[in-house]
Amino acid sequence: MNERIRELANEIWAEEYWDHHNTDKLLPAQLNRFAELIVRECLHLSNPLVEHYIYSHDEQDQVFLLAAIADYTSEIKKHFGIEE
Repeated sequence: MNERIRELANEIWAEEYWDHHNTDKLLPAQLNRFAELIVRECLHLSNPLVEHYIYSHDEQDQVFLLAAIADYTSEIKKHFGIEE
């Protein structure tokens, strides 16, 4: 398992829970929260892109690219039902 996914999972379940034989019987609410944490983590990946485009492109390109990133993150949130 990816270390970051394990870290996110540990926000919901105790570390020893992963080694338990009933891990396959996770509560739906826990799985939903886990999925939400993963989606939010992906959304945060756009922050460095925003900074990059602010400092390395002219104003016209910045507006276009930043709008595209905002639209993309908005669509991800809608698709997965994530609210701020």
